[in-house]
Amino acid sequence: MEQTVTFESNSFGKRMKSMLKVDFKRMFKSRVFYILIACALLIPILMTVMMSMMDGSVSVDPQTGKETVMEGPENTWQSIGALPGDDGAAMGGMDVMSMCNINMMFMGAAVFICLFISEDFRSGYAKNLFTVRAKKGEYVISKTFAGFVCGALMLIAYFIGAMLGGAIVGLSFDLHGLTVANLVMCILAKIFLMLVFVAIFVLVSVAAKQKAWLSICGSLGAGMLLFMMVSMISPLNAGLMNVILCLVGGVLFALGLGAVSNLVLKKTSLV
Repeated sequence: MEQTVTFESNSFGKRMKSMLKVDFKRMFKSRVFYILIACALLIPILMTVMMSMMDGSVSVDPQTGKETVMEGPENTWQSIGALPGDDGAAMGGMDVMSMCNINMMFMGAAVFICLFISEDFRSGYAKNLFTVRAKKGEYVISKTFAGFVCGALMLIAYFIGAMLGGAIVGLSFDLHGLTVANLVMCILAKIFLMLVFVAIFVLVSVAAKQKAWLSICGSLGAGMLLFMMVSMISPLNAGLMNVILCLVGGVLFALGLGAVSNLVLKKTSLV
């Protein structure tokens, strides 16, 4: 009697599921991931407390004698974005609260992605992976998705930290004409916008490979080119249109730069 040997086909879906499972398992066991989430939670608390303590303090320029009065935050939502009517900050002003707010988490995601990908190439995991298990396109998709989840969790952790910081120092929670829906749309828009930055960071990281320092510097430099636009695209008074634009833009960037990342991996050496 003849026996027929059949081989189960390793479809794209199965390979992708396996790749995602491995990456998320590694991510949730990574110290860097938890350190970044903890930083995202603690930074707004520390900043709010410190700036509130410095409110009203006067600094004097020794050369000109000009006095500058330090102004602390007056409203909890200033840690998320510019309040309605604060046109200077909304257009990307240079004051402390407009620069050091939740948008910093876009740069924080760069650190995770760069270290996550560089470790693959430094350890030889990537080379072995491409040889016996996954294709380069699937690797890019998996890393993009993992980075997006990490970035989204950092944004959520920062939001929680901002609320805690405001409560600790007794800041106002007055919405100044905003609605809860505006706040939800704002956070959703920022989460979807994270895809744009993640796609950029993945591209830079696969190009730099095991050189983590180079990928981090390149990612932060590239991210800063778009950083000043974040507050305009996802303001506190965001609506459904902002969410849709960020979602569409994020998907398009992820697909376009993902294809470029795949091409870079195919055309360059893996070591």
